[in-house]
Amino acid sequence: MMSNFIKQLTLKVTSSFSPILLTTLQLTLMLTLMMITLPSFALEADNANEIAGTASTTDTTYITNTKVVQSYSSGQVASSMDSASQEQVLKDIKQRVLLGDSDQEKNKALNTTREDMIDQKQQQARKRSTAKNIAAIPRLNQSSRSFSDGTFVIYEGYSQLIEDLDADGYFQTFSVTFDADLLTGNPHDEAVVYAELYLSENGGPWVHYYSTDNFVIHGESSDDEFEVYSTLEQGFSANHYDILIDLYEVGFPNIVASYSSDDSNSLYGLPLESSDYDLEYVEYYTEVHSDGGSSSVIILIIMMIALSMRKLKLKR
Repeated sequence: MMSNFIKQLTLKVTSSFSPILLTTLQLTLMLTLMMITLPSFALEADNANEIAGTASTTDTTYITNTKVVQSYSSGQVASSMDSASQEQVLKDIKQRVLLGDSDQEKNKALNTTREDMIDQKQQQARKRSTAKNIAAIPRLNQSSRSFSDGTFVIYEGYSQLIEDLDADGYFQTFSVTFDADLLTGNPHDEAVVYAELYLSENGGPWVHYYSTDNFVIHGESSDDEFEVYSTLEQGFSANHYDILIDLYEVGFPNIVASYSSDDSNSLYGLPLESSDYDLEYVEYYTEVHSDGGSSSVIILIIMMIALSMRKLKLKR
């Protein structure tokens, strides 16, 4: 429709206007047509991007539920660490990321629910008992007695948020520190224990993300705090995660102590995401032209036409 208007207008003024003025008028009208139609194209593009973004979100949700989960962790007694060794731990984790030596590959993260983990330990214990091979149950603490009768407690647990590359408030690297104590009244009593760590995404089920190595606790000492540094590499969408710690005495299937977000706000609602969501932020700038530019061109065209018509009348 607009092109027909241009053709008709051109035919009317061809016999009166000079070729230069006519060419200028045609170019100006074409420019006006472009300025008028570009905003509509931009709007359509925005709508298309919005639809694509919605589809991408849906696809991302689907991929998150199906793709492999990967994480990299390192744990050790806190008293053996200073700021320099903490930096070394983070460097070691980054090196493991490059090598693909994940917690899942090392069988340190099972990506199973807490209920399944408990059932698995109970089944293993029953199999050993059924085989009447109780003496073969691993007693790595080499102690003459078991303390798994309710004398354990996790006195304290807290977290630290460490690395957020895209500065969106969700961290890919974090640490969890807890202090397990042995309540026997004898500060010289020792026990060999290990912990299973779980994450709950936005109030969902507890999912196992790390098994610590065995470590020794000494009575109620605070020098045996244990720290676990973790980097989430893949499969953890940006969300809020709670943390739960289950403590076991080595060689026994029952949980001897637990500590979670119900006990400390520091373990509640951690803003976390894996590094495949935590991409370094790069800002892009685009120029946006308002409709005022096209209005100015239209006014200029009207003025040129009026001037040309005036010259035409003066010639007559």
